[in-house]
Order: sequence, then C-alpha cells, then structure tokens
Amino acid sequence: MDLLPMDIGPLNPPVEGLVVASVLFALVFLFFVRLLPRFQRVLDAREAATKGAEAHAEAVREQARTKQAEVAGVLADARHEAARIRRRAFEEGAALIAEARADGRLQYAALLAEGHARLAADRAMAEAELRPYVAELASDLASRVVGERIEAEVHPRP
Repeated sequence: MDLLPMDIGPLNPPVEGLVVASVLFALVFLFFVRLLPRFQRVLDAREAATKGAEAHAEAVREQARTKQAEVAGVLADARHEAARIRRRAFEEGAALIAEARADGRLQYAALLAEGHARLAADRAMAEAELRPYVAELASDLASRVVGERIEAEVHPRP
C-alpha cells in the first residue's frame, strides 16, 4: 500500500517502509541524542586540554622572556662593572708607574750625586797622595822620553 493514491514512482514510498524508517530514525536519533553529550564532553575536554597546554606554553614563553631580559640586564651590569674595574686598574697602574718612575728618578739623582761626590773625594785623595811625588814622576817620564836620566828638583813643602 502506497502513501499517495497516484503512481509517482520512488517518490511514493510504501507505508510499511515509512513506519520502519521512522522507527529506525527514532532509534538512531535517540542513540545520537544520548551519545552527543558524551562526544561534546570529550571535545570540550580536548579543547580545554589544548587551550590549557597553549596557555601553559605561553606562560612558560613569557617566563623565559622575563628571565632572558633579567639575564641580559645582569650581563650588561657585569660588563659595565668590568669596564669600571678595568678603567680603575688602568688608572691605578698608571699612577703606580708614574710613582715608580719618580722614585727611580730620585734614586738615579741620588746615586749620581753620590757617585760624583765619591769621585771628587777619590780625586782629591789621590791628588793629595800623589802631590809629593809629582817632581819625581815627572823626571822619570822625561827620562824615558829623552832617553837619559834627568834629576828632579826638590822643592821644600810649604
């Protein structure tokens, strides 16, 4: 028996087929109505896990950026401190070198003055020791040059 009294081919299904199809549709509909909330919960849980993982990853990235900025700041401070230390050490070294040079010049001048004084004293002492023998030494030298003995004149000492 057909649903409509006229013959329109496959568009006019039999009533028994419609009843079976309606019952099967209702069963499938009820199955999916009960199953869809479970699917939705699974999809929601998956979405929450994905969003949570993304949020956690973004938080970790932000922490990494913060730490990187902190490390860069600490490194910059360390570089500035190292530059200050190098500059201070250079200045101290230059001051020590200048001080050592000045001290060396003073020691040089003192040694030179002492040497000149010692030479003058030695010269005066040698001159004093050799003064009585000047006439004798001169006659010996003249004798060697001339080739015969020349006697020295002896002058009384004052």
